[in-house]
Amino acid sequence: MARIAGINIPSEKRIVIALAYIYGVGKPMSQKILKQAGVDESIRTKDLSDDQVKAIRAILEVPETRLEGDLRRDVLGNIKRLKEIGSYRGSRHAKHLPARGQRTKSNSRTVRGNARRTTGSGRRVLTKT
Repeated sequence: MARIAGINIPSEKRIVIALAYIYGVGKPMSQKILKQAGVDESIRTKDLSDDQVKAIRAILEVPETRLEGDLRRDVLGNIKRLKEIGSYRGSRHAKHLPARGQRTKSNSRTVRGNARRTTGSGRRVLTKT
């Protein structure tokens, strides 16, 4: 099991998919990384040589690339800033509601706390004992 950017990459998956397990790396970015490193996309993670893993790690550990903890910290900092300045989006984040204009009457049930429950006919059937 390869360890890249502090994450254990799954060994049974293709490397192009396995790199997407790193926060901040999606499929397009992983394709770009593999092209730079000269690694075939269809190879499984367990079949990578040490040199290939080092090449991928070297590309990802460039200081300009923000991954994992740094990126999560940036996102949380942005949300915190929105809350502090009292913006509408910040108040929606604070209430755990959709922040981008989605409807809440019929969707986002689990967030609002009234998860759908199956109901019968409305009458309760009494059992005879």
